Amino acid sequence: MAYRRSHDGGRRATRRWARAAILRAARDRFAADGYDRATIRAIAADARIDPSMVMRYYGSKENLFATAAEFDLRLPDLSGVPADRLGRELVSYFFTRWEGDATLPALLRTASTNPSGAERVRAIFTTQLGVAVGRVVADPTEAPRRAGLVASQLLGVALTRYVLRLPPMVDISPADLITWLAPTIHRYLTDPDPASH
Repeated sequence: MAYRRSHDGGRRATRRWARAAILRAARDRFAADGYDRATIRAIAADARIDPSMVMRYYGSKENLFATAAEFDLRLPDLSGVPADRLGRELVSYFFTRWEGDATLPALLRTASTNPSGAERVRAIFTTQLGVAVGRVVADPTEAPRRAGLVASQLLGVALTRYVLRLPPMVDISPADLITWLAPTIHRYLTDPDPASH
């Protein structure tokens, strides 16, 4: 019985290792190739695992992508941040979160060609960023529009810096990007709605 328990524990550890290796490889491959060009065979080769194991654990490429692309922005609660620092705090946080993370480029690359990827990006920014913005804007009914404006700036930077890798955007340091972007994000969060005048 002790042998059986030890043997089962070893198999569970192997399964955990295999699943983690597949997810790491999938994130890197989706980020490099996008959803359509990434293949189960290539992901399996990157993970040094048999392709049948990828299918056994995840069932399909779409299921694998859905799991690999789980992306928690882990946004801080901005409600305690002084109003004049909201833009800088939010932009600083995003760069801290993005730099060196392969998941967001994978999502953005895939969202441009695949409806499931686009839906995942919409869901992430609606549920996570929308909630965070709703906590700090003066009129919560304006939160969706303001969150959309914030997302347009941050996703635009992410796309040009991490996916398209435009040289000027790649060359700018995170500190300089924060300085450039913070006033715009701050305006989106705090300025009166110009359409209401």
